[in-house]
Amino acid sequence: MRVLLTGATGFVGRAVLGRLAASEDLEPVAAIRGHALPDCPARVTTVRTAGLDSDADWSQALDRAEVVIHSAARVHVMNDTESDPLEAFRKVNVEGTLNLARQAAGQGVRRFVFISSIKVNGEGTPLNKPYFADTPPAPADPYGVSKMEAEQGLREIATGSGMEVVIIRPVLVYGPGVRANFLNMMRWLDKGVPLPFGAIHNRRSLVALDNLVDLILTCIRHPAAANQTFLVSDGEDLSTTQLLRRMGQALGKPARLLPVPSVLLERGAQLLGKQGLSQRLCGSLQVDISKTRKLLDWTPPVSVNEALLSAANYYKGRQR
Repeated sequence: MRVLLTGATGFVGRAVLGRLAASEDLEPVAAIRGHALPDCPARVTTVRTAGLDSDADWSQALDRAEVVIHSAARVHVMNDTESDPLEAFRKVNVEGTLNLARQAAGQGVRRFVFISSIKVNGEGTPLNKPYFADTPPAPADPYGVSKMEAEQGLREIATGSGMEVVIIRPVLVYGPGVRANFLNMMRWLDKGVPLPFGAIHNRRSLVALDNLVDLILTCIRHPAAANQTFLVSDGEDLSTTQLLRRMGQALGKPARLLPVPSVLLERGAQLLGKQGLSQRLCGSLQVDISKTRKLLDWTPPVSVNEALLSAANYYKGRQR
C-alpha cells in the first residue's frame, strides 16, 4: 500500500514516518519542502512539493497513492504576529488541505486521514465532563476554527467523491523531542525549581506520541474507521500536580511543588494577562475515547509512566 505523508518533518510526522518505514507492506512517500528530509529512512520516497497552497500541484506526490496521512498544518502559536490570524490559518489549514484532498480524490486515493485538533471541540471542559467524538464543535481561537472548517470541507469531499475520510482529534501530544510548555516543565523539574503547582485538582487528557502514531496507523487500515471522527488520549487523565510529580519520577528528580491554591494562581495569571496559561495549568480538558476503543478495538499501547520515561530519557540525553 502506497501512503503519502505530509508534515513529515514535524513532531508527529517524523514518528509516523518511522512507523510507516518499518512496515514492510507499506510504501511510504514523504512530501517535503526545501531541503532534504534529515535522517530519512531508506525505504521512504521523498517528493518535493510547493506546500499547502490553494493552487499547489500534488500530482507527483499522489501518484499511485492509496492513502494520504495529512499532518502538515499551520500550527497554533501563542503570540501570533499576523494582522489577521484567522485568514492566515484558513489559507493553509482549510484552503491548502482541501486542495490536497480534492486532488487526492481525483487521483483515486481510497482514504484520507486528517490530523485535526481537540481545539475543534473547545478549550476546556468542566471537571469529569469530557468531550465525546460527537460533542458539537465549539472552537474558541482561529486555529481551532480553521481545523473545524477543514473537517467540514473534507466531509463534503468524501460525500461527493467516495474517498473515505478519517478525522483524528488529538489532545496535547508529548514524547521524545516534545517542546513548548511540556519541555519547560521538564527543565524546571530537572533544575529543582520550586513550582507553585502542588494543589491543583483539575483533570487533563494527554496523548503519548507512540499512542497517537499507533492510532494513525490503525486508521489507515481498519474498515470501521471510514468516515469517522475519533478522539485520542492515553486513557488516563491527570491533574497538573500529578503530572509534575510523575514527570519528576521519570527524570529521577523530586518535584518541589508548593501547595498554592489554584484560585490564587488564576487571579495572578489574570493580573499578568496570562489567562490562557492559567487555563492550561489549572483548568480541565478531558476526552472520552470509548468510541475509539470500541469501534476500532483499540487500546493505547503505551502507559503514561512509560511515555513519560521515554520523554525524560530523550531530554536527559539531548536537551540539557
